[in-house]
Amino acid sequence: MSAEAVGAQMPTQITLDDLAEMAAADENHRYELSPEGVLSVVPPADPDHALLVSRMFAWFLTHGYGPEEVVTDCGIDVGGGRVPDLAVWAKGRPPRPARSSYAGTDGLLLAVEVVSKGSEIVDRVIKKAEYAKAGIPRYWVIERDSITTVHRHTLDRATGEYEPDPAGPKPIAWLLTTTPDID
Repeated sequence: MSAEAVGAQMPTQITLDDLAEMAAADENHRYELSPEGVLSVVPPADPDHALLVSRMFAWFLTHGYGPEEVVTDCGIDVGGGRVPDLAVWAKGRPPRPARSSYAGTDGLLLAVEVVSKGSEIVDRVIKKAEYAKAGIPRYWVIERDSITTVHRHTLDRATGEYEPDPAGPKPIAWLLTTTPDID
């Protein structure tokens, strides 16, 4: 299908319902919508990205978090529709639909993004600001550098912005030898 044909069928304003329909109809892309209505279409995760998410998922599970608390690829409503690579929810407060099929942020403790080529600005800057505005208490960014650096941030409720962890960025190898501390 040509870009012209796709564009001709695209609604002038995309809603979360539209976004959910696009995602359901296309397993080859991930669709996200900024609060301002900017549509992002990205390819599925490459194997290295998927393995990093799996390692984080397993780390949480082996430290007492249940599968209803640690969720991958769950769309969340942050004024638009975002899909963090991994999300951790409070015990007894799993993701629940808010608008459309997107979960609200009630009970959401942590959003994790693994940076991929082409997503650098979105993950490091745009999603960080959107997640802070949505009141998500913690945000982690995993860089795919030589040591796979994890940047941990905690929301400062007074300023509404994320503050970096005072211990600084850490290699994922170090993180995976610790116990999660996000409650």
